[in-house]
Amino acid sequence: MTVGSQVKQTLATLKGVQGTLRTYSLQSQKEEEKAAYNEALKTTNNIIKDLEDRLKVLEYEEPQFKGY
Repeated sequence: MTVGSQVKQTLATLKGVQGTLRTYSLQSQKEEEKAAYNEALKTTNNIIKDLEDRLKVLEYEEPQFKGY
């Protein structure tokens, strides 16, 4: 498995986690729980953005990774 495909797989997993966090946040009754889920969503968003930026660099530096 190439580095590019590992990064893409990690991104897909994180986006799934993000969806789960959103669901939990919407279903939560307590404000403290909602706040915790929303904080986790912010953190996840930052990580996803960083990985997407890294993937762009990988695809630029290693064209064979593009599109996989």
